[in-house]
Amino acid sequence: MLTPSSLREHLLTARLAGVVATSREASLRRYRLFAAGDPRVRIGIDPERSWGQRDLLELMAERCGVSADPRHTSGQDVIDPERTLAALDAFADRLAAAARRAAPVLLGTGHPHRLLGFYGALADALSAAGCTVLTPAQGRSVDITTRFGLRTHRLDYVRGVALVREPGSARPGGETGAHTHSPLPVRLALAAAADAGGPLPELVIGDHGWVCGAGQLGFEAIGPADVDDPAPFVGQAEGSVSVVVPLDDGVRSGHYRPLVRYVLNRACLSQ
Repeated sequence: MLTPSSLREHLLTARLAGVVATSREASLRRYRLFAAGDPRVRIGIDPERSWGQRDLLELMAERCGVSADPRHTSGQDVIDPERTLAALDAFADRLAAAARRAAPVLLGTGHPHRLLGFYGALADALSAAGCTVLTPAQGRSVDITTRFGLRTHRLDYVRGVALVREPGSARPGGETGAHTHSPLPVRLALAAAADAGGPLPELVIGDHGWVCGAGQLGFEAIGPADVDDPAPFVGQAEGSVSVVVPLDDGVRSGHYRPLVRYVLNRACLSQ
């Protein structure tokens, strides 16, 4: 069984925590954009209060362990592995609670190249525990603004995990998808589930716009987030997002497997 101490070592070795690839400059830039109300950075969160850049820096220091010193403006950012471990424990507790009541769940990712395996393993375990893994709006189109302008994407599911594809991409069911921060895919999925008369998810598991968009609509939402993505942490601070796990979301996909084993063991969902 993977112990907290061995997982902590893995987090540091894989640079999921500790000194991470995200630069301090990138983090500060996105804090400024969030404070300015940029929807590309708020990714579905509509804050109840005004968040200035200094407020965000203090929040991220508390939740992730980054430096709270505004004079620290360059170099690599950091994530405190103890905060990651504590959040993984809370994440596992929410999985266990959903499994006990056989709750319907929805999983989605804007990082399919990195995190699809992580979510797919969670979907498999929750399904085996009696949860219905929902796949609403499969094949539906959603227009997402990208750096190339407005692009039409298609909602697809792989191993029960939602992702979006651009037209002409790999066949449905393949393991490639587009990177996106948009909350529009989860809004489309939830609206389709409601229009069909349910069931609606009692737990949404995802990243970026999936966790923020679902949480903002009142659904229990949990997921990981990097230090340059303040929106999920603001959602957690204001109560719209239940659990956010601070970690680097851009490392090799295989590095997330020990995290899956850890949370499934803690949630008593190991197969």
